[in-house]
Amino acid sequence: MNVAERLETLVRAGLSVEMLNLENESHMHSGPATESHFKLAVVSPDFEGQAKVRRHQQVYGLVAELMQNPIHALALHLYTPAEWQAQQGQIPASPNCKGGGK
Repeated sequence: MNVAERLETLVRAGLSVEMLNLENESHMHSGPATESHFKLAVVSPDFEGQAKVRRHQQVYGLVAELMQNPIHALALHLYTPAEWQAQQGQIPASPNCKGGGK
């Protein structure tokens, strides 16, 4: 199982997921790693009543075994179903890499 598959499996095992979008953005960053930078968007009713910081903590807790190695960076966009509807299904674009000569 590759890193992206493991990441998705861990999130789906720990949350009630209505929508999950995982993008490997490693190609946008310098260095040889091909599975080190990801953007994850999740819509879950489990986020109801939680502050954004708590949502991030919850997801980072689910994927802790992958953080630092092999994952270097994980951008999170976490929504309740109502927030996702208000967002009109749009996931924010990632900024360009500013490090390592890129």
